[in-house]
Amino acid sequence: MESWVKRGALSSRWEDNTNYVSDSVSAEEDSDKEDEECVNLVELKSDGSDNHFYHGRLGPQLVQEPERVDRNGCVAAELSFAEAPLSSITREKCRQIEAALAEDPVDTLKLKKLALSEGGLVNDALRRKVWPKLLGLDTQAATEPPTEKELEAHAEYHQVVLDVDRSLKRFPPGIPYEQRVALQDQLTRLILRVIIKYPHLRYYQGYHDVAVTFLLVVGEADAFQIMEKLSTEHLKECMEPTMDKTSYLLNYIYPLILRVNPELYEYMERSGVGTMFCLPWFLTWYGHSLNQYGDVVRLYDYFLASPRLMPLYVAVALVIHRCDEIFSVDCDMASIHSLLSQIPDNVPFESLLKQATKLHEDYPPRSIEAEVQERFKKELQLRRYDDRPQTPRVRRHNLRALWHYVAEMDRLLPHWALVRHVAVPRFRSRFVFVTTAALFGLYAYFRMADALGVNSSLPVR
Repeated sequence: MESWVKRGALSSRWEDNTNYVSDSVSAEEDSDKEDEECVNLVELKSDGSDNHFYHGRLGPQLVQEPERVDRNGCVAAELSFAEAPLSSITREKCRQIEAALAEDPVDTLKLKKLALSEGGLVNDALRRKVWPKLLGLDTQAATEPPTEKELEAHAEYHQVVLDVDRSLKRFPPGIPYEQRVALQDQLTRLILRVIIKYPHLRYYQGYHDVAVTFLLVVGEADAFQIMEKLSTEHLKECMEPTMDKTSYLLNYIYPLILRVNPELYEYMERSGVGTMFCLPWFLTWYGHSLNQYGDVVRLYDYFLASPRLMPLYVAVALVIHRCDEIFSVDCDMASIHSLLSQIPDNVPFESLLKQATKLHEDYPPRSIEAEVQERFKKELQLRRYDDRPQTPRVRRHNLRALWHYVAEMDRLLPHWALVRHVAVPRFRSRFVFVTTAALFGLYAYFRMADALGVNSSLPVR
């Protein structure tokens, strides 16, 4: 059965220039074969059935392949689906997870503790069983997907297809074209099913980075239930018509940094870097920003078993971990944003997760809520200040400075961050389009207004 998604020029230009050899290996292999290095690539059909690409014990690990660079200069790391041997400690943890799953009812509390502990849920065969349980889902309660006509009629259909077509680095390298297209079709259908069922939810670019991880691990049917749950709870602020609530939540990071490292807090505040550097971390649960697949699924283990604001606490732990690097660059928005927007491959996530847990215990969200509200109130005041009436001359001056700033943001931001296109007033007989993600950077622009010569009376934090 042919794929129902009409792929554009991007798909047709795909060139398979990698040498990828795979063996179809059953997920129910005897335990004495667990140490063998293998690639569990299961043939994927494009008939809408709930197949998924691998049943690996440890899941994909990053391998060094020829780099593919997108039009923004971002290197797209490719993932291999090779396994690594299990240690005796890891084997014991696997047995504990299976024992918790075998309880009647399932010991969800035990599963959460195991997901939070070092190493997480070990492998994707176990994640496939445990992830739905962590969210309290009944995977037996399947729902009928929308028809092809219903999917294509949705206002976000073409945008979703474009985003999925650009997400090549999240799929296995070297797979046959038909299988890759089938996976992309499933991902497109998965995303649209959620936003069709919940019309008040707005799709954002980066949402597909979350969805593809669940699709690869648990398959389309269970991934739909997981994304449905996350979209109405953990990610609900991100799916609002505006990004105001997301912006509000990002403000949690600074009160936390202040409590742990006041010097770093002062340096970042003085730079005007704001919170935009961690926007993709929060929107995608770090799925877009990491090259190591093992790091991505390990973080998902942790987030699924944690309070919903834990991605922000991990962001704080990550920023504090890199404080020496931050102090080594110039104290300005561009330098610090450029540094923090790229997460190194050697970040010790197990250590950072422990620090994030401790941060949440010491400074729960309610303990810093008043400071977050105050910070957001100041942001709103800055926005209202910029909305004041202006003379034509001042307005032209502001626009020139603004377009210069937006151009710099477009250079720094990855392509995925082009979230929602917003038309702005005509300038020099043209309509200029900027993105919601770039508008987040306007907060920093407002703070830098004096330096840009926009208005000397503008309050700068």
